[in-house]
Amino acid sequence: MLLTSILPRVFLHKENGQEVRLTDPNKKFSPEAVLNFYSGTYPILTTAKINGPEIKKDEIQYCFVSTIGTKG
Repeated sequence: MLLTSILPRVFLHKENGQEVRLTDPNKKFSPEAVLNFYSGTYPILTTAKINGPEIKKDEIQYCFVSTIGTKG
C-alpha cells in the first residue's frame, strides 16, 4: 500500500556561526511571509534572501541567507 504524507516546512538561518531552525508559523504563509514574520525577532533577516526549497530528512527546508557583510 502506498502512503502519502505532507512534509513539514522548516526555515533555517545562520546566526553567529550556529544554524537556527525556525518552525513554520502558518502553513498558509508563503516563504516570503515567513521571512517577514521572523524579521521582527531576527533583524538580520530584513535583508536576507530565500534559498530553496530543498527536501532533506523528510522535511522541506528553506534557507534564509543574509546579505549583510557580503560584497558583490
